[in-house]
Amino acid sequence: MVKKIGKYLGLTIGGVLLIFAAFAAHEWFAKPFFIGNFVNRTFVQYLLSSPEELTYVGIFEQFGINSHNAQWDDDSEVAAEEKNQFTRRTLATLDSYDVDKLAADWQLSVKVAKEYLGDPEQDWRFRHHSYPVNQLDGVQLEIPEFLVSFHQINTREDAEHYISRLSKIGLKMDQVMEGLLLREAEGMLPPTFVIDKSIEGMSAFVASPAEENSLYTSLQTKMQNTDAINKGEREAFLAAARTQIEQVVYPAYQGYIDYFTALRDKSNDDAGVWKLPDGEAYYNYLLRVHTTTNMSANEIHAIGVAEVARIQQEMLAIFAAEGFDTSPGVKALFDELAQDERYYYPDTEEGRVRILEDYASIIKEMEEGIGSTFNVIPNVDIVVEPVPAMNERTLGGAYYMAPSSDGSRPGVFYANLYDIRTSPKYAMRTLAYHEGIPGHHLQSAVQLELEGLPAFRAYVDFTAYSEGWGLYAERLAWEMGFQPDAYDNLGRLQDELLRAVRLVVDTGIHAKRWTREEAIDYMLDTTSRTASEVVAEIERYIVDPGQATAYMVGMQEILRLRSEVQAALGDAYDIRDFHDVVLNSGEIPLTVLRELVMQYIDSKQAGA
Repeated sequence: MVKKIGKYLGLTIGGVLLIFAAFAAHEWFAKPFFIGNFVNRTFVQYLLSSPEELTYVGIFEQFGINSHNAQWDDDSEVAAEEKNQFTRRTLATLDSYDVDKLAADWQLSVKVAKEYLGDPEQDWRFRHHSYPVNQLDGVQLEIPEFLVSFHQINTREDAEHYISRLSKIGLKMDQVMEGLLLREAEGMLPPTFVIDKSIEGMSAFVASPAEENSLYTSLQTKMQNTDAINKGEREAFLAAARTQIEQVVYPAYQGYIDYFTALRDKSNDDAGVWKLPDGEAYYNYLLRVHTTTNMSANEIHAIGVAEVARIQQEMLAIFAAEGFDTSPGVKALFDELAQDERYYYPDTEEGRVRILEDYASIIKEMEEGIGSTFNVIPNVDIVVEPVPAMNERTLGGAYYMAPSSDGSRPGVFYANLYDIRTSPKYAMRTLAYHEGIPGHHLQSAVQLELEGLPAFRAYVDFTAYSEGWGLYAERLAWEMGFQPDAYDNLGRLQDELLRAVRLVVDTGIHAKRWTREEAIDYMLDTTSRTASEVVAEIERYIVDPGQATAYMVGMQEILRLRSEVQAALGDAYDIRDFHDVVLNSGEIPLTVLRELVMQYIDSKQAGA
């Protein structure tokens, strides 16, 4: 899984400077003569409207432009309407150009831009059909994660900006509260368990003294790592941080705790978005957004059921070859493996350190062995770190944070070590290949190094493409021979089974009105996941409808396209060239990926 917050990639310093240099007055204020100038201008305007985006990108600081680091994005309802109108104007202007007269690369960019901008009418229609504060996401989690992970402190001014952001957390949370109150009035209430777990997380955040809060300790550590701030200044900044945490941050969080505590009595246990006004239409829209296909919930559900059956049969064949009695079924067989301590690390700090070290070794081994399968091997580093303690109880097994565009922050594979039993040794290779190489890190690093694309093309995020590639990478590693051990292959199929089950339970919850408990029971009975994993997974699908269906849908399309290329080209087929076609345009919708692959086939058959 790619952490959405980490997808802010690909702007280069030179590219940004060229964007600004290219704009004459007409090109900036009126409709530009050239569509390239319009797209670049729009992207720059979008970035300049978002202080948080500018911090993520991390480019302008090198030129002394850093006032945005003292600000938060405007999350008010007024700002939401302005953003929606901005999107409508952008699409209208794109439609005013004669796309057929554009060069092929710009025709492709326009298709990607339109898909990424989406449908502002539907976005506005469903603007309150979400749970902006939940156990996995929301302002209450994003604020500390943002300041800890992205707000760099190299100078005294950086620390001043950090304190400024602390002082404005109350305002930011008030803006989000506007939308929460409107959702309440419209009947857009989260399930009771979401409220309970959100309250639990926020209560834990404010329970410790300010000096022990991550907002304080992160500032303390960052200042210790720079010589630009002397001891006296560090003490003054820490005193200011403590004051802001105690007088602004904690009261703002307590206000949320009080609000959700009162809201609880109005909620119920219904898990699916079918319960919301126009919930069925909302879910169908989300499936379209996440999969970039027009498949219905019923179609996706049926694919999931068929894939579950196929994968379980492959698993049973492997177990039989290893001498197991397969009559008890897949779950019982994996439960038997779970009792074998050979496959687990000690439930100690030393054991957790060893897990991280072994993940790094697996990634390093793959990095050194992919030359026969890829033409381009990026140089961007990847590190393995544990999921932050404040999030480890509610997040799934792992996620990936992409590198910054300026190279100051490497890609990060975050492994969840909260429950040591969720990290059996036979499952580690597959997870490392998905999150690291040849999965998310390789794909993101290639995207980071692409040249000649409009800046926005390195920024866009299509779940079916990125997560489809991650799942494809798991299978590819097996095809390459990196999982020769039968149990490692069972670990791969175990994860593939999870992605198939997701098709069933996501559509089951949101389209077929399954309860949270029914979905949990199905996943427990069908997979070998632990109870803690299953609960975290199901609760994720409840608050992020449709997203989890994109993995299997994306992988199946990549495999389908690969088969079509092999069949069409015969002896001329080269998997390295196929991977170039898939990766060298950045993240794109599946429909656009298919167009590119068909063009590649035509070009090869024509002898180009």
